[in-house]
Amino acid sequence: MVVQLTALEVSEKLQREPGTVVLLDVREPFERALAVIEPSMHIPLGEVPERAAEIPKDREVIVYCHTGSRSMMVAGFLSTRGWKTLANLAGGIDAWSVQVDPNVPRYH
Repeated sequence: MVVQLTALEVSEKLQREPGTVVLLDVREPFERALAVIEPSMHIPLGEVPERAAEIPKDREVIVYCHTGSRSMMVAGFLSTRGWKTLANLAGGIDAWSVQVDPNVPRYH
C-alpha cells in the first residue's frame, strides 16, 4: 500500500530529512517547464517502466504529478517491483503551489 502525504507533510520531511528523500516527477516535459519542485528527478509516466532502475531503492521515494492520480499509479507500479518506501504527494504540484510555495505556478 502506498502512503498518501500532504504537501505540508512532504515539505516538512524534505526540511527535516534532506538527502534521505527522492522526489520523483512523473509529469510530461511541457508540464515540468511550467512548474517544478526542486530538487526532484524527472521520469515521465510513460518512461517509468524502462527507466525504473534509475530510481533509488535505498531512499524514500515520493512521487508527484499535477494532481496526484498519475503519481499514485506510478507509486503502485513501483511497489509491485520491489520499492519498499514509497509515498504519493496527494494533490500533486497543484497542492504544493497552494499549501507550500505560491511561487510555483499553477496551471491547467
